Amino acid sequence: MGNREKLLEAAKQCLFTKGYERTTVRDLASAAGVSMAAIGYHFGSKEALLNQALFEALDSGNQAFGPSTDASDLGALWRRLIEAFSVNRTFWIANLETVLRAQRDPELREQVAAGLRQGRSGMAREVTGTAESELSETVIRTVGSVQLALVSGLMMQHLADPESAPTADEVLAGLRALAARLPEET
Repeated sequence: MGNREKLLEAAKQCLFTKGYERTTVRDLASAAGVSMAAIGYHFGSKEALLNQALFEALDSGNQAFGPSTDASDLGALWRRLIEAFSVNRTFWIANLETVLRAQRDPELREQVAAGLRQGRSGMAREVTGTAESELSETVIRTVGSVQLALVSGLMMQHLADPESAPTADEVLAGLRALAARLPEET
């Protein structure tokens, strides 16, 4: 493994253990076993390294969300996601911090937007059990977007007020109640 890969792995580790704001250049270099100058050489800045590590961790899914579940069991999917919010709390806070920083950084905002587009597709895949290459844009924009919105809102509730945030069963009950109130298609 080269220094670049070591730094990415170290950055992912730091995001999960220390978070974005508390991770220093020294933390990254020490965890990777490289000089601090290697960060600038390979990534340009600590922020660029942490951003790439965050996006890679989200893209791989398993590290952030845990292993996939049976797509036909939405209860298992929601239990897995809710558990990830508490087990990987520091990582999810780093995720929110990145979204907020992106409002002042156009390049980062585009990276976040690209990540959200990919996230919608991944969520549609998780819910439908259909390969991403076979998903229609309509399914991505409906199923994937709604699932991603629910995940984001639930994540914020579990980070801010975990004691009263809804359980997976409560989320499913709420979805059923909402579905019962939907008008027929027009």
